[in-house]
Amino acid sequence: QVQLVESGGGLVQAGGSLRLSCAASGIIFRINAMGWYRQAPGKQRELVASITSGGTTNYADSAKGRFAISRDNAKKMLYLQMNSLKPEDTAVYYCTVYGMGYWGKGTLVNVSS
Repeated sequence: QVQLVESGGGLVQAGGSLRLSCAASGIIFRINAMGWYRQAPGKQRELVASITSGGTTNYADSAKGRFAISRDNAKKMLYLQMNSLKPEDTAVYYCTVYGMGYWGKGTLVNVSS
């Protein structure tokens, strides 16, 4: 059974940092591309960042220069380091395994101005 469990969200002031984590189980983690998405109230879910099995990363324009995606294959963990947070980063953040259609339940990030 595939499970993705996000953690690390919370309330932070603008300019602050958070590190999100996603614990994966039930998959051969090291061979899968992974991604972080977010969904703000009233908006569609959007890509934040992705990382291939080989470590190649891709970022949404809004995340470039501020966020960093990484993975630890041995621990089956996906991370998203978020710096210089802005109120517009407020959303529920989800991790996903590409090609399998699995999503976690999300973790809420709330950035106050």
